Amino acid sequence: MTRAEFMARLRQGLVGLPMSTAAEIAADYDLHFTDGAAAGRSEAEIAAALGDPSRLARELRAEAGARRWSQEQNPSAAAGAVFGLLGLGALDIIIILPLVLPIFGTVLAFLVTGIIVFVTGGIIAVVVPFVGGPGGPIAGVLLGVGLMGLGLFMGGLMAILTKWLIDATVWYARLHYRVLKPALEPQPAYQA
Repeated sequence: MTRAEFMARLRQGLVGLPMSTAAEIAADYDLHFTDGAAAGRSEAEIAAALGDPSRLARELRAEAGARRWSQEQNPSAAAGAVFGLLGLGALDIIIILPLVLPIFGTVLAFLVTGIIVFVTGGIIAVVVPFVGGPGGPIAGVLLGVGLMGLGLFMGGLMAILTKWLIDATVWYARLHYRVLKPALEPQPAYQA
């Protein structure tokens, strides 16, 4: 693979990252080719030592997403971290998806249930005093306020659990990257 082919595939894989980050990464890998050429290595040898540029781009995107999540911790950064992890490879998706989807689905179901309980509590607190439900108006208001409190508790608990799950996902992505990083770094040429 030539330098131009490697860099084109790397840049293509970095699409979606902030332009400054992608340009910085591309400049770093372009420097590998410059240094390797100065050392007398061919473009094909340097490209082979750097590895598959598409896989490299996926791992760099995952690391950038994890770094962004560590700094910002907002829904956009969480999505970037999770999708960066999912982009690491089909094998990871096959192994992780059956484990993660039920957990995230359960958390989402409890979050939606918490919202429904909160809204139902608000409706009960407003409507029951005028309709004259069992126990009188005060019992209706207290029931509504209690349900609203339960809904807030469920929503807050699920928000905390979601943060922990995203942190665990980012931890896995970083662990995965650390395991693969030695394979991505150029290996010194052994002379016989």
